[in-house]
Amino acid sequence: MGTQDFTELPWFEARHRELATGLGQWCRESIDHADEDEHDVDAICRARVAALGDAGWLRDAVPAAYGGHRDIIDSRSLCLIRETLAYHDGLADFAFAMQGLGSGPITLGGSEAMRERYLPAVAAGRAIAAFALSEPDAGSDVAAMTTRARRDDRGDWILDGTKTWISNGGIADFYCVFARGTDAPGARGIEAFVVDADTPGLSITERIEVIAPHPLATLRFEGCRVPEAQRLGLPGQGFKLAMATLDIFRASVAAAAIGFARRALDEAMTRARGRRMFGQQLAEFQLTQARLADMACEIDAAALLTYRAAWRRDRGDGRRTTREAAMAKLAATEGAQRVIDAAVQIFGGLGVTRGQVVERLYREIRALRIYEGASEVQKLIIARDLLKDAG
Repeated sequence: MGTQDFTELPWFEARHRELATGLGQWCRESIDHADEDEHDVDAICRARVAALGDAGWLRDAVPAAYGGHRDIIDSRSLCLIRETLAYHDGLADFAFAMQGLGSGPITLGGSEAMRERYLPAVAAGRAIAAFALSEPDAGSDVAAMTTRARRDDRGDWILDGTKTWISNGGIADFYCVFARGTDAPGARGIEAFVVDADTPGLSITERIEVIAPHPLATLRFEGCRVPEAQRLGLPGQGFKLAMATLDIFRASVAAAAIGFARRALDEAMTRARGRRMFGQQLAEFQLTQARLADMACEIDAAALLTYRAAWRRDRGDGRRTTREAAMAKLAATEGAQRVIDAAVQIFGGLGVTRGQVVERLYREIRALRIYEGASEVQKLIIARDLLKDAG
């Protein structure tokens, strides 16, 4: 690849280098299908989950006691896996990411029985996970959450409300769902539950089509009964559980953006070397060289921020890395958008032609600037953390 191999830096271990090398080889042999028919995206994602599970790559998304590789989920491994998968195939990255994010609340807040029931199946690719937090009027603004959870006289919970923009919606085997259990304002009183996809009262009301096809759906809960044993975490602490899960995986969103950007740079360099204009290679024009230099700088700067955030979290000293992860996601996703746009420009008319890698990347990158906290939200997180430290 045209940019630096960061696994040679001191904050990586030999196992990380082996992971990146092995996964890259597996991707080249197994899932590099950029021109695959996208019409049956559900079937493709199911196949990706199964393939990743069969090959053992999903084991990095769960703890060792439940089929994973390590006792504690390793952020550097998550980032390396997502960067590598995104470089080769956006849906493979999506499949891996949602297995981790969708099961993360169980890892962090599930009972032993729940962990034993769900996590080994997630690691093996036998069960597809989903994370259901967003609502039509409540994304980053948790105070606007309206999905309700109330106790009945049997001690079960009854869920009513709507969740939308839910990744893996419609194909997941279970959903980690967040709902308001009391009338307390803001994030207080929010509960978290694991709801199996076949639970009565849970329905898929809409499949959402987006520019880069992924399984997305709106969920409806109408008198959906969930046993107390399916509740996650401490009473009223569901939002803290959701944020703790996002903290683990936010830096990996940045890593996926880096993977997309690295692929765009490599495609652009190949095009620039092979395309002749006015009697010379496109790569010989100073304007092209300047653009490639800017692209490489964007990628390496974002990678340094991303792997710093992952390394600091893996140190295990109890220090929160919310600011570092927010910086990484902001820089990587915004930078990747610029890198991929530059690659499309180098390709010219071919760059906006359906089936071209850079055209696919252009569609893939756009959502990363929004999901798991839009760029504007990341700026608020960074600024508030800075002001808190200064105060």
